[in-house]
Order: sequence, then C-alpha cells, then structure tokens
Amino acid sequence: MKQHSHSLEIRTRGKGFYPFTRDVAKWVASCEAGTGLLTIFCQHTSASLVIQENADPDVVLDLADYFERLVPEDVPENDPHYRHAAEGPDDMPAHIRTALTETSLSIPVIGGRMALGTWQGIYLFEHRSAPHRRSVVLHLLAVNERE
Repeated sequence: MKQHSHSLEIRTRGKGFYPFTRDVAKWVASCEAGTGLLTIFCQHTSASLVIQENADPDVVLDLADYFERLVPEDVPENDPHYRHAAEGPDDMPAHIRTALTETSLSIPVIGGRMALGTWQGIYLFEHRSAPHRRSVVLHLLAVNERE
C-alpha cells in the first residue's frame, strides 16, 4: 500500500464551475496505481467540489443559476439576515453555498484510472464574484500494479 499526495492550483474568473478532471486523471496515471481510493479536498470555505455531467455545458450553467436563486448574492450590504459581512456582500452567500455542497470527494481508482461514470467530470465550484486562486489537495491511497 502506498500513499501519494499532490496540490493543484485552480484559477477562477469569478462564480462558476471550473473543470479539472484531466489534471486529476493525469496525476493519478503518474502514480502508477492499480486499485485505491482518491480523496480530493478543497482548502477553502467559499468554494466547493462537485462531480457533475461533463457532456452538456448547460448542466453546470443551470446549476449555477439555481444556486444563485437559492442563495442570492444581491442582498443589501447591511442585510440583517447575515452577520458576517467583513469580506464583502458575496462572502456569506458563498459560505452557505459551500455548506450545501462538498469540500471533499472520494473516488475509487480501478485499473489505474478514476472510476468516474461516462458523463461525470470533477469541477471546482467557485462561489465568489472575484477571481481567486484555489488550492485543491489530492491524496491517493493505492496498491501499485507492480505489487
């Protein structure tokens, strides 16, 4: 059994979904793992991770629109519903969106590849309006094929 770890930086341009499946797949392949479990962890409280359809871009656009309606950002700066406003009016809505989604994912690795479904992709879901650099940690616990 071996452990591998790696960090990725994902640059965002503001709210939205940022695919990074290929980066993860490339790193997993470099580990020469046979079977294992991959954990992906987002080191932020105002961005999250999702596995979602990667074939039709309308899916992630519809999800972004839904979250905008569910947790709107356009509340007045001194809205009495939010106490936390020190980092701007989009920050507390971003924390709520993160709480409703995930900051970590677990993906089986089989035959050296992530066991994602045909239409599944891994996305960073940015909840803040401004561009950010997001850190994502990858951890793979695996049996290498040569063992």
